[in-house]
Amino acid sequence: MHLPHFSYSNRPTTVMETAMQTLTLPYADDLLLTSGQAPEALAAELRFLLAVKLFELHRLSIGKAAEFCDMGKVRFLFELGRLQVPVINLDDDQIADELSDD
Repeated sequence: MHLPHFSYSNRPTTVMETAMQTLTLPYADDLLLTSGQAPEALAAELRFLLAVKLFELHRLSIGKAAEFCDMGKVRFLFELGRLQVPVINLDDDQIADELSDD
């Protein structure tokens, strides 16, 4: 089975240059067919979904997750809401601390 590879490389658009790594994801042809998307659109969606998951796992902040998938913060927040992903992502201990009377 032929597995196409997606390679993504992005040069920073800010004044400060940042070293960027490249991630290559192999996927079967049928993923592209079933998604009904062009390769670039599928790549953008996969980057977005990875950013969402990393945000949910507290591995990336809102700003870093938005940057990871080339979105502005406001659009990323909107998309999180559309997917019903909580923007305030506190664990039980953090909620108890916020609600405690100090």
